[in-house]
Amino acid sequence: MPDRGSMTAMSGLSVLDASYEALLGVVATLNDDLGWQSTRCAGWTVRDLVHHLLSDAQRAVVALHTPASGPVDVDAVSYWKAWQPGTSDAEAGLRGTRIMASAWTSVAPIATAYLETAGAVLAAAREKDADALVITQGHVITVDGLCRTLAVEATVHQLDLRLGEPSEPGLEETRRVLDGLLGQVAPMADSTRYALVGTGREQLTDAEAHAFGPAAERLPLFG
Repeated sequence: MPDRGSMTAMSGLSVLDASYEALLGVVATLNDDLGWQSTRCAGWTVRDLVHHLLSDAQRAVVALHTPASGPVDVDAVSYWKAWQPGTSDAEAGLRGTRIMASAWTSVAPIATAYLETAGAVLAAAREKDADALVITQGHVITVDGLCRTLAVEATVHQLDLRLGEPSEPGLEETRRVLDGLLGQVAPMADSTRYALVGTGREQLTDAEAHAFGPAAERLPLFG
């Protein structure tokens, strides 16, 4: 099992760099056959999900160039409290992404645009102080915190793609966020399994639910 203390000590930029390296490596190999495959995101194909990732990277570029004076109102954990599956906003997001992705005739240009934009995110983040404040989604967060949220997004969506293995730092950051939202350390050793059940991609088994106890009713923690 990895040393979770060392994972937490990694900078947000380092975690994001590792997470993007794992994800971008598989996005670079996409073709139209893969682009039409289903993902763990209900109703989304691979091309839909890559379009969503592109939109998220575009948001990150804007955030990294939108300084804030403060105060900070979310961190890398509390940022996710608003992102709950099954809400009307979540359903609208699913539909909207499908509509926008359908305008592209092939997955290749979507993938290329995402690869280029994700590279720009990393370049911009490297130029910022980790404690600098920026604005995203109407919230003020540190650059370090923003990088960590982007790493979790990349990690969970790579699991959704079912292509390649997410980075260990990304999985451990996702675990840290889930534990923070849960308010306790989860009784689950497998970080990939925890990411899937913690975000509602898969359901707890009876044995897992028993191990979680009353806390099982709080899952999914975000989605």
